[in-house]
Amino acid sequence: MRFTRYTIAAAIALACIATPSFAATVVKVVEGGEGAGPMTLTLDQSTVKAGETTFMVHNDAMTEEHEMVLVKLKSADQKIPYLDAKKRIDEKHLKSMGEVSELKPGADGTLKAKLAPGAYLLVCNIKGHYDAGMHAVLTVTD
Repeated sequence: MRFTRYTIAAAIALACIATPSFAATVVKVVEGGEGAGPMTLTLDQSTVKAGETTFMVHNDAMTEEHEMVLVKLKSADQKIPYLDAKKRIDEKHLKSMGEVSELKPGADGTLKAKLAPGAYLLVCNIKGHYDAGMHAVLTVTD
């Protein structure tokens, strides 16, 4: 009888831990494109609930190194400061929440962040990559 109670208690505890409502959200990010051509940064979902979020980033390029910077925006239509001479966004004037940097072709990386409701920009800020299309907006809801 004791073994059964402990087994049931362990099973309930395991079920609670494995329930998706207790698990962190996972956003899959795929970066692609080669120099002198269009580049992409795509998300498997554009809206997630607030809380712990893990970004699983994959560089799908054949020869190009990429990065993914996570930026909290003040609003979904916030103007992004851009440095024309450097062909990059000006990260000093944005609220960075972390990054996966120097991701070699074919490599994977992860970033974990606790996200509050609002808008977030995901961007590759290597010279010229933002202009080539490597950015996406993520909306976080309550």
